[in-house]
Amino acid sequence: MAAVQGGLVDAGAEKDIKSEQSTDGWANNNNTNDGRLLSASPGSNASTGSNSKTTAPVAAGDTEDQQTLLAVLQFLRKNKLSDSVEVLRREAGLPEDLLDTKSGDSSGTGSGGAAGSADTEAGDSSSLLSRVTISSSTAAPSPKKALSGGDQPDVSVVLSAYSQQGDPALYETYYSGLKKFIESVLDCHRAELSQLFYPLFVHMYLELVYNNHESEAKAFFEKFNGDQECYYQDDLRVLSSLTKKEHMRGNETLLDFRTSKFVLRISRDSYQLLKRHLQERQNNQIWNIIQEHLFIDIFDGMPRSKSQIDAMSGSLAGEAKREANKTKVYYGLLKEPEIELPLDDEDDEAENEEGKPKKKKPKKDSMGSKSKKQDPNAPSQNRIPLPELKDSDKLDKIMYMKEATKRIRLGPDNLPSVCFYTFLNAYQGLTAVDFTDDSSLLAGGFADSTVRVWSITPKKLCKVKSAADLNLIDKESDDVLERIMDEKTASESKVLYGHSGPVYSISFSPDRNYLLSSSEDGTARLWSLLTFTCLVGYKGHNYPVWDTHFSPHGYYFVSGGHDRVARLWATDHYQPLRIFSGHLADVTCTHFHPNSNYVATGSSDRTIRLWDVLNGNCVRIFTGHKGPIHALAFSPNGKFLASGATDGRVLLWDIGHGLMIGELKGHTDTIYALKCSRDGEILASGSMDNTVRLWDSMKAFDDLETDDFTAATGHIHLQDNSPELLLGTYMTKSTPVVHLHFTRRNLLLAAGAYNP
Repeated sequence: MAAVQGGLVDAGAEKDIKSEQSTDGWANNNNTNDGRLLSASPGSNASTGSNSKTTAPVAAGDTEDQQTLLAVLQFLRKNKLSDSVEVLRREAGLPEDLLDTKSGDSSGTGSGGAAGSADTEAGDSSSLLSRVTISSSTAAPSPKKALSGGDQPDVSVVLSAYSQQGDPALYETYYSGLKKFIESVLDCHRAELSQLFYPLFVHMYLELVYNNHESEAKAFFEKFNGDQECYYQDDLRVLSSLTKKEHMRGNETLLDFRTSKFVLRISRDSYQLLKRHLQERQNNQIWNIIQEHLFIDIFDGMPRSKSQIDAMSGSLAGEAKREANKTKVYYGLLKEPEIELPLDDEDDEAENEEGKPKKKKPKKDSMGSKSKKQDPNAPSQNRIPLPELKDSDKLDKIMYMKEATKRIRLGPDNLPSVCFYTFLNAYQGLTAVDFTDDSSLLAGGFADSTVRVWSITPKKLCKVKSAADLNLIDKESDDVLERIMDEKTASESKVLYGHSGPVYSISFSPDRNYLLSSSEDGTARLWSLLTFTCLVGYKGHNYPVWDTHFSPHGYYFVSGGHDRVARLWATDHYQPLRIFSGHLADVTCTHFHPNSNYVATGSSDRTIRLWDVLNGNCVRIFTGHKGPIHALAFSPNGKFLASGATDGRVLLWDIGHGLMIGELKGHTDTIYALKCSRDGEILASGSMDNTVRLWDSMKAFDDLETDDFTAATGHIHLQDNSPELLLGTYMTKSTPVVHLHFTRRNLLLAAGAYNP
């Protein structure tokens, strides 16, 4: 998105800050509230102070300014943005016929040169833009960035913006002046305006480095890097290594930071204070950076407190824009298929087994057909194509319903038993664990590139018989499923060979027939649990694939990796169906929503994104973690999401409103495992600090009070009630917790490798 960079144009639009990301592609921090357009270059007009008002005479009195306006209007018209043309023309006081007259001319008037025509070639559009994108008054002439390449990570285009720079000796003065101003304002504004320090510090440092002012850059960094928030220390460490212009080329972190506008959420009063200060001081350098590299999301109302800001800060690109979390999300559950249960003598009650869970258990109630029809938040059954249930799936559903009737109802006074599976002598390096939904199989991924599968029931693992032997079997017999298995191959575990690098993630299919694995070798592999062989190798990622996860309905799965994208696959397609692109760093964890219509991804950029499987759009962006995210879990009813990261905190999110609603503190190391109990009463978390912790998730969600103002502004008031919500802490013996799983009866299974 281009920005009218040079001028101090008012960002406080009365039509709400939504206009900043309007479809005309021009409004970033700029629009024309209070009916004025300040001069295009603050340094070129002495009356640019806070009291100046340049209205219609800008167009009539100053030929160069008039040409600039005409250039903008013609560009908007060329892109068929007629509404924007009309609004800008009226604000500037231009007559209706002026644009038509000028568009017939191939050349503009006055010394400014060609103003362009409505039929301007693509090559001229950048020259028109150069009239608008004016560098500071002290900057040397430099090539301007073409609009078409503005958001593309092309190194030369991306870095060229840093050539627009002022006197290097004044950078410390500019920054110090802003710092003194912010420290002098009222406390209620100081916290909000302090958000500017970090992005301004980074971009000013990079400008100095790019323009070969190495000594000034070093002095600037050493003087001000200590002022930044502690959660940016890792980023500053990377930044400190960029001391020469050559270092900047090809640096992924830098390109990410440069191509994505850093988002700050500031109240209108605080923003007006900042704008007035920069106007009075004629501080063009800082204003240019704000216009070019920052997105200020202005809201009406009271400024936020330091704690409210800190709760949402920490990601690579600042907070999420409020608009990003306003898309409708269908988080309700799909209607459960109606399965006719066979009536047999031994199980008379089978005829109403289907109804029992709906009446007895909260999860089944939310999935029941009656409540489903009334749920406005559920997607339609055919919103995305889902696989039809096979006979074996229906039998499994019946078993699930029967088990659900024996499920233990958990709560603060009724905690689950925990069964921990410890991997001893795992010299291969345990990297991933998963359990089947019915808790009959356990799989582990290892750094030696193998996948190992264990049976955790008395039933041993067997391969299917050879094709010749299968032909001899009576296919009509009742025990055909047992007959097709070769008892000679029975064993407690199987080893799957195929990957050529460490295995980082594994996921069982819901029907237990398949196992997915992802690896450093850049592939995801689908294994048959009937033949214990690899069926498919999915190649799409160019770098290590950190995580993969099966859809709750099977058939689809998602993968995420070092290439910063997540991919949606179907088991019968070699190519991905969707590519979810938007994260600024590695996609470290992925998870399907219970209704399979959405995918959540966590990243090293310290954000969580929710993607719509139907169209591939990002419908939620959650910020607040201070480190890479490694664990995600949805509540059984689909309304809430929990996330865990290297910062040792579990954050809780309301998917419908797009808000953070809770913070669970207690772990002292990275959280690698999160799981909700089957009834949604308990949230379990497992960490590298060798503990499993149980939290009262129902209380955390029930305490939520989301009023209209909170939903509109994104303000949150997190209660520091982690001790009240913590129900139990279970220490392991030197064993980091890698995975958690609740059985169908709500027994908690955990797994990890002993680390003496």
